[in-house]
Amino acid sequence: MTRHFLAMLAAGLAAFAVVQPASAQPYDRPPPPAAPRPLQIAAPQSATLPNGLRVVLAERHGVPLVSVQLLVLAGAEVDPQRQAGLASLTAGLLTRGTTGAKGRSAPAQAAAAEALGGTLSSAAGWHESGVGISVTTPRLAEALALVAQAVTEPAFAQAEIDRLRAETLDELKVATTRPGTVAGQAVNRMLFGDGAYGHPASGTPKSLPRITRADVLRLHQQRYRPDNAVLVLAGDIGMEQALALARRHFAAWRAPAGAVPATPAVAGRPSTPLLTLVDMGDSGQAGVALALPLPAAGSPDLAAGQVANAVLGGGYSSRLNQEIRIKRGLSYGAGSALDARLSAGLLRAAVQTKNESAAEVVALVQGEVDRLATTPVPDDELAARKATLIGGFSRSVETTEGLTGVLAALVVSGRPVGDLTTRIATLSAVDSAAVRAYARQYFDAAGRRIAVAGNQRVFEAALKTTVKEGQALSVKAGELDLGD
Repeated sequence: MTRHFLAMLAAGLAAFAVVQPASAQPYDRPPPPAAPRPLQIAAPQSATLPNGLRVVLAERHGVPLVSVQLLVLAGAEVDPQRQAGLASLTAGLLTRGTTGAKGRSAPAQAAAAEALGGTLSSAAGWHESGVGISVTTPRLAEALALVAQAVTEPAFAQAEIDRLRAETLDELKVATTRPGTVAGQAVNRMLFGDGAYGHPASGTPKSLPRITRADVLRLHQQRYRPDNAVLVLAGDIGMEQALALARRHFAAWRAPAGAVPATPAVAGRPSTPLLTLVDMGDSGQAGVALALPLPAAGSPDLAAGQVANAVLGGGYSSRLNQEIRIKRGLSYGAGSALDARLSAGLLRAAVQTKNESAAEVVALVQGEVDRLATTPVPDDELAARKATLIGGFSRSVETTEGLTGVLAALVVSGRPVGDLTTRIATLSAVDSAAVRAYARQYFDAAGRRIAVAGNQRVFEAALKTTVKEGQALSVKAGELDLGD
């Protein structure tokens, strides 16, 4: 019986081997991307409470979940001189204890959120600080009570300030040993000069110790106010209920007298040197970063810029990764990111490589940036890169938390929340001519700044031949103070 079964199996496999080649599909080229599907979501709604708090909602019914973000429209751009990291520290402390009649310690605050099935988180970025949580719809009222208390009644206990500062300093100590991180921070300062956008949002080892509890209290009093805040919700809730809950938990929040303080100048004059070499001694790797200035998030050609970045360095199949990693094996990964902020933007390409390859990598990155401005992107490549962008966006709004994040980004950048429903069509409409026009307008060589961090003695001579006399700056890593 067993021998008979094995014989039948062998005969079947032989027949399969004969038939298979004739019916196999050719896989030498990937199939073309499918047409993008429309986003199945209602247009977001918006209303403003009498105290100035704006409420934005994207309804998504069917699953009883709601995600919430309370945004204060101020972030790292309001850090005072020599106090880089103040906004980040202040926001981080919102979930480390509260005061008032129902004051909680940091552990009790975390436990209260966990009892609702959620996690209370807080952070700051550029032009935003705030608190977020995701819970089931029946627990939303209790979650909003926690959010309101975190934002309006933070304890700012000295012990928690010291603890969070120490944690951040430990993280920075590790980060400043990475050539890629150092090069990225240096090129950011080169591009924005002494403007607020130039300093690291999380602070520096020199700036964080300067921050006192009085500084934290002052920032909170000046910027955390309802007429400078937006409550963003997404999920299984209607607008009428959302407004009722917002009034219940935030109506008592009052703005101090006077207007919201003006935002400091965010973009200073770029550095005169086009190239900065940061000597990290015997570092075994070199970090290469190139940055160039772009318009702010409200620019009408933002979609063209996003597609251009997707072609250049957005993802594994982008040109930078193809040329630097796949074809030449000079790095484990090469890419770029477009950062369109409220008042200005930048595109930054980043690669980590061997010290001996730093000059070659700089030339390759510059060559790919130039190629976008001089040569049309082939239709098949453009379609694939747009599909990557559209697919990433579609995945990001599949969850209520992701949907809230996309809405929050629109609010912070000053764009209409209705752009949520038109994003796929806007990206689909970008053609090769638009990408080339964008690159020709904004990717000019004179605006670029390049930083290379690593073992300077290995790559210095080769890199300095690429710029004119006086356009290169050398600095030791220990002397670099990017927050000042």
